Amino acid sequence: MNNKKFAKKLIMWYSVHKRELPWRNTADPYKIWLSEIILQQTRVAQGLPYYNKFVKHFEKIGDLAAASEQEILRLWQGLGYYSRARNLHKCAKIVAENLQGNFPFGYKNLLKLPGVGKYTAAAIASFAYKEPVAVIDGNVYRVLSRIFGIDDDISSGIGQRKFEKVANELISEEQPDVYNQAIMEFGATHCTPKSPACGDCIFNMECYARIHGQQKELPVKLGKVKVKSRYLHYLVFKNGEDMAMKQRKGNDIWKGLFDYMLFEESGFRDFDWLAGNNEFLDELTPYIKEVNISKDYKHVLTHRKLYARFFAIDLDQKEEVLSMIKRQGLRFFSHDDIHELPKPVLVSRYLNDTIF
Repeated sequence: MNNKKFAKKLIMWYSVHKRELPWRNTADPYKIWLSEIILQQTRVAQGLPYYNKFVKHFEKIGDLAAASEQEILRLWQGLGYYSRARNLHKCAKIVAENLQGNFPFGYKNLLKLPGVGKYTAAAIASFAYKEPVAVIDGNVYRVLSRIFGIDDDISSGIGQRKFEKVANELISEEQPDVYNQAIMEFGATHCTPKSPACGDCIFNMECYARIHGQQKELPVKLGKVKVKSRYLHYLVFKNGEDMAMKQRKGNDIWKGLFDYMLFEESGFRDFDWLAGNNEFLDELTPYIKEVNISKDYKHVLTHRKLYARFFAIDLDQKEEVLSMIKRQGLRFFSHDDIHELPKPVLVSRYLNDTIF
């Protein structure tokens, strides 16, 4: 199967089977960039409401650049990988302030922007500027490896370079934007990871994986991510209806978000154990009126399984007690204020179960 035939068949399939998605009906690099950042490591069904929300709040990149980080994190809440949101804001400022609100032309220039890797740069360059540079994501790896029988490890540098070479040889010079959309759509909806629709596939006569029964073996990914379990104990100090929270600093994944005092242990612990192993909690114990323990929560990330337990702690409303809490870097917020703060998804789930 020659390159032109492969591209032509994909584009014809796409013209019939494509999903109608708002970022496919524009050549605006801002909206294309926004959609690609949101959809990184995110399913379309989950990302679409966020895309619509961001476009509504920030019609132009200058609007996004002028927003506060807290506002952006609040709108991003629930998508995870919050470094994407911070890079989104950083990139918007650079484009708005240094480039007069215009994205740079060309794949190589786009790569210079923060948070813009090869995939995103190729998407913007091909969709907005019709530059013939191939996008390569998990869908593309899967389609190419199965159809052409490429068994190089997609987690290795050698494998990635081989796929990049093949992908750029196959791309349509005349319609690079449509071709890139087509191959990603084909992988997302037809040549799927677990149940590919081989019976009515446009490539069923040429596909190496179908002919050799290797749909489950391809693509090859040898570098598996080691998953670590973490056990989080959140202390929800309450002053009447108000709750004590703090904004996370440092360079962790939740930087800029608000949560409660947190203790992490090797497994779940009860409150007496926590108090007995922490000087501050031991000092605070005489002023605690009641402790209510939540159910256990679980949140799965790519390389982490997070388990969380919340301890709602009613305190004596004495000034010295409140001062003790504030000295820990915490601040009391009302329910309305908390609703507007950007928060980790585990905290939001707890609040939705108990308050909102």
